[in-house]
Amino acid sequence: MLCQDGRVTGVPVLLWRRLAAEFLGSAFLAAVVIGSGIAAQRLSSGQTGLQLLENAAATAAGLFAIILMFGPVSGGHFNPVVSFVDAAFGGLSWRDAAAYLPAQVAGCIAGAVAANVMFALPAVTISTKHRASPAHFLSEIIATLGLLLVIFALARSGRSRSAPAAVGAYIGAAYWFTSSTSFANPAITIGRMFSDTFAGIAPSSVLPFIAAQVLGGILAVGAIKALYPAITPADAADIIVPHSDGRPVIHAAHDGASLSGDQPAGPASPAGT
Repeated sequence: MLCQDGRVTGVPVLLWRRLAAEFLGSAFLAAVVIGSGIAAQRLSSGQTGLQLLENAAATAAGLFAIILMFGPVSGGHFNPVVSFVDAAFGGLSWRDAAAYLPAQVAGCIAGAVAANVMFALPAVTISTKHRASPAHFLSEIIATLGLLLVIFALARSGRSRSAPAAVGAYIGAAYWFTSSTSFANPAITIGRMFSDTFAGIAPSSVLPFIAAQVLGGILAVGAIKALYPAITPADAADIIVPHSDGRPVIHAAHDGASLSGDQPAGPASPAGT
């Protein structure tokens, strides 16, 4: 549980509340991504570059706000790759990471349906936008790897308070420097399949995208271990928005990553800081 001073207490947030936060956060994320894409398509007809700019700006700002809304309850993952990499470093139990996955996927599907309905479209329209290509596959690997490096670098150096803004900024930038427009999230990839609009993705492209995202997550685990060899479960529990499932964790600082003023150095509480 996140305190006002930024520490995580030893009292865990009940799992059902964390799942609710992940579901709602994922739904809002999908609604922002897809809804802003539909609006951009209608307001800037025939101007693809402007449409992408509008979609990217809304997504970056929306993601920042959504993490602030739901992060104190669940950590603000909204992304199965983030949850499972967090579990790999001990910040989240494997059981909870597995429970987060269906909540995130269901939330993204619900958000896609909501976006369609808000713009007077059929609730479900399966996308026909094919995106699978070697360039897109590489883009998703790089986008996912970069996202995880941003998240864990901030946590390891005690700057987790900057994570909502940093994650939003990275995704907004990655819309432009990747040919895939940086999905970097299996749940949102599945959700976007249910909207045949600007932000949609055809079902035949979904599995290659998810495979690339999983590979990016695996590469990120290796990169994080190489860059921050002393990373602890307490550091992992601080990703995006500090969170706890109630298990004891201990901080360590032996890899040169200095703590910033956002997170005081010194002995950690039983559940980390």
